[in-house]
Amino acid sequence: MIFKYKGIDAKGRKVSDKIEALTLSDAKSKLKLKKIIYQKIQEESPSIFASLSLSRKYKIPAKELSSLSRELSMYIRSGITIVSALKIVQTHYEKNPKMKLFLTTLSTHLNEGKNFYTALEMQSVVILPEFFKQSIRVSESGGILDEVLLELSRFLKEQDRINKEIKGAFAYPSFMIIISLLMISFMLAFVVPQITGIFESMGQELPAPTIFVIAMGDFFNDNFTKILAAIFVFVALFLLLMKKSKIFAYTVHSILLKLPLFGEIIQKSELARFSYIASLLTASGVPFVQTINLSTDILNNLVLKEIFLKASKKVVEGKLLSHALNEHVKKIDYAFIQSIALGEETSQVVNVLTNMSELYFEENRDKISMLLTLLEPALMLFVGGVIGFIVAAMLLPIFSMSIG
Repeated sequence: MIFKYKGIDAKGRKVSDKIEALTLSDAKSKLKLKKIIYQKIQEESPSIFASLSLSRKYKIPAKELSSLSRELSMYIRSGITIVSALKIVQTHYEKNPKMKLFLTTLSTHLNEGKNFYTALEMQSVVILPEFFKQSIRVSESGGILDEVLLELSRFLKEQDRINKEIKGAFAYPSFMIIISLLMISFMLAFVVPQITGIFESMGQELPAPTIFVIAMGDFFNDNFTKILAAIFVFVALFLLLMKKSKIFAYTVHSILLKLPLFGEIIQKSELARFSYIASLLTASGVPFVQTINLSTDILNNLVLKEIFLKASKKVVEGKLLSHALNEHVKKIDYAFIQSIALGEETSQVVNVLTNMSELYFEENRDKISMLLTLLEPALMLFVGGVIGFIVAAMLLPIFSMSIG
């Protein structure tokens, strides 16, 4: 629970802040440890904007978590304790109350004698990726917390950069597609019906393309609002089913993997992320079976996630990961399985996984770049072709009348 308080700190200054605690008495004890004399303390009541309230868990963006990990790594490497490092970092988040409360909660738990992993596990302010917490847990016991925090920072920063690249790359084509569809819909719904009246007064037989365009124009003109409503309902229903129905989401993910080019990009993106985090966890000393399970958590595609979860069970039974994955060779890149087999044979799994992640990331960049290079002229041809067909269909009767 989150408690709001007002009081006076050890230096005699008035303070007003929030603190996380299990009970009111627990909150009072924590304030006492911080040498704060409270004047008023109460549980934070949810407002009508509960979704934005600090009482709800906050999902830290990858970029922010990356920055936090890098800062902590830098301070720890400088010989500063994790408690002091958190206090320094806390000053950088004065304008972000959620992050400030998160860091304050961690500091409180650490001051109570808990280790960093336990503090992360106990706090209920923010949502943290499971692989992040497990990496912290193993690195603390191995004395390599600074190194692992730096690696986590690099991974999260790379993921954030790739996501922004993809969104940025597809922004222009998406804009073009929407504008194109709106232009075509506008012409069919409003422009074509205006010209149709002229042709009706001619009383002559119309060419097939003109009849087709007029029919499409009448259809759009009569059902324009219904079409928009149907599109809205379809999108809303699709998103709801993707969120609520595992069978539906699994089917969609399976279809996506079978798409030409797009399927390969999706698969290699997932395998790259899996390889990177698996190499990081393995290097940190996490048991290999646990590494597979934690790395699987970051996968978005349910088909690949299920394959790796089944593979982890086979590994528990004593099988090699490459042998377990070989049963699903039709759904996973064979080169990936062969590379894992080579790593297992030479005891260089960490290096192989690192190399595979870099290779797949690079391949995807090239493929997405090529796709976008081809997509722009293809969209221009599509829009030009459709609009040209509509214009030509409208002009055909006029030309035939002039020739006659």
